[in-house]
Amino acid sequence: MVDHDVSPGKLSRCQICGCEDLELVLDVGHQPLCDSLLTADRLDMPEVFYPLRQWRCPRCTLNQLDHVVDGSVVYAPEYPYRSGITAELRVYQEAFADSVIGKIGLEPGSLCVDIGSNDGTLLTGFRKKGMVALGVEPTNIAHIARAENGIETIQSFFTEAVARDIVAERGHAKVVTTTNVFAHMAPLGEVMRGIAALLANDGVFITESHYLLDVLKGAQYDTIYHEHIRTYSLKSLVTLVDFYGMEVFHVQRADRYGGNIRAYVARKGTRPMDPSVAALLAVEAEAGLADGAIYKAFSDNAYRTRDDLMEFAYRAKKNGHSFVGNSCPGRCSTLLNFCGMKPELLPYLAEQPTSLKLGMYLPGLHQPIVENSILIREQPDFVLLLAWHYAKPIREQLRARGLKSRFVMPLPRFEVLED
Repeated sequence: MVDHDVSPGKLSRCQICGCEDLELVLDVGHQPLCDSLLTADRLDMPEVFYPLRQWRCPRCTLNQLDHVVDGSVVYAPEYPYRSGITAELRVYQEAFADSVIGKIGLEPGSLCVDIGSNDGTLLTGFRKKGMVALGVEPTNIAHIARAENGIETIQSFFTEAVARDIVAERGHAKVVTTTNVFAHMAPLGEVMRGIAALLANDGVFITESHYLLDVLKGAQYDTIYHEHIRTYSLKSLVTLVDFYGMEVFHVQRADRYGGNIRAYVARKGTRPMDPSVAALLAVEAEAGLADGAIYKAFSDNAYRTRDDLMEFAYRAKKNGHSFVGNSCPGRCSTLLNFCGMKPELLPYLAEQPTSLKLGMYLPGLHQPIVENSILIREQPDFVLLLAWHYAKPIREQLRARGLKSRFVMPLPRFEVLED
């Protein structure tokens, strides 16, 4: 059996199937951790940069990084991301819970565990429907989940021992979820063993992550960051769960993150196999995920969109036009550092007033993160939409507040919007 747990440092084999003949997809250079935001007093201190390269497995089609940073460094207690401050994500998560409850026929009182539960936004949807909600979250966001959302949360990394403690105290879970988390966990074997121990015999594990096919077709090089160790295809997920006596019995695609995959997993033979699984595997084969052409096109598009954006930034500066950033998702750190978008070209990043990132500075480049009312006051000529995957609602909100600036999309292709 392949050892699915990896130690910090160099990773030279496929984490899922063990293949050693990996091929480079894209090197975005040495970069800081995307959420290692700086306080003002740290701006003149040394920063740590790590290799950031994505590789592909020609056998199971997993894409992964070749350098793993220790989870305790990546997810420090003061980790600044909070899911519940984004209105679109709150609505999405509640719909997610409703969909799961209906699809697998959950009864009120069922135990639902969310791994990497953040502030408990997803679990509030389960609780509203009468489920018992429990989060597992390693950062101090766990305190917010308990205090503001009333979600019982274990502040810990998820391990097999944590899973067995939950079973001993609360029984087995009918549902275990990981949303935008399952690709981030280096000790994958530990996590899978824990999920297997935690699930009831008829329980369902649901994982949602960036989807490789959408990443490649949308030139989403900003999904490459140190938290995001793996980018899954369906074939790679099917390969992984088979090691643990499980199978993907249903799969869905949606547009969150710029394109995501939601896989429903159960113990073999306990759930009927939905046609969606074979259908998407066929789509992946047709797209050539086991071949090289689609990855060459992705790399070419990444460099093209980078160069188009930087050409625009230099031209704006030369012409005396003001050009600023809106939003500071983790992925924007990769985008801006890969581009070399220094503060003299993009002087600040504007965030919503509830963000935990306000008053901090982007790692590597040091743009200040400021409250987004500055956009309404200053009316810059151009605003770069760094949360481009939420472009439509962000534009609508800012227009409703009186912003007259023109919007710039960095991906999936560079574009200055005309609205």
